[in-house]
Amino acid sequence: MAGDDDQINAFEDGIDVGRVLFAWETWEFAPVERSTRWYVIAAALGLGMLVYALLTTNFVFALIIVMFAVIMLMRDLRQPARVQAAITTDGVVFNHEFYSFKDIKDFSVIYEPPDVNNLYLGFNGRLSPPMSITLEEVDPNEVRAQLLPFVFENLDRDSESLTDTLSRVYKL
Repeated sequence: MAGDDDQINAFEDGIDVGRVLFAWETWEFAPVERSTRWYVIAAALGLGMLVYALLTTNFVFALIIVMFAVIMLMRDLRQPARVQAAITTDGVVFNHEFYSFKDIKDFSVIYEPPDVNNLYLGFNGRLSPPMSITLEEVDPNEVRAQLLPFVFENLDRDSESLTDTLSRVYKL
């Protein structure tokens, strides 16, 4: 999986990202399979919260519920794509976006088989949330070994983020 010329060309897009050290293919966002039962329960909960919001004249809450429903519907209508991810000598590439090592504060690899195998990147900006990249079948030790010479490893982060857990458990 270490860099070859085809992988380097796929990531350049006019930006020098350095030499590819390790690359893999993953989902843009995790695909979820939802049953009819899931949709019925979600619709009932959403409708119940919407009725409650309207009865209590909490229109902001009602607007948030409607916006959440529209976002979920739009996401359901679009299938996630397979995208390239790579660790290069200058940073990390994910989905044709380049993240320079100077912008990355730390990283963590969370491996809890069979459900969790994620790379988390923390950024220097206070308003930048950590980014999660699914490793799927990639050896997490290889990813860790490639990142260690360039970025600090955050050993305090020892489990997946709350948003990732909620998304996985509730199929959001």
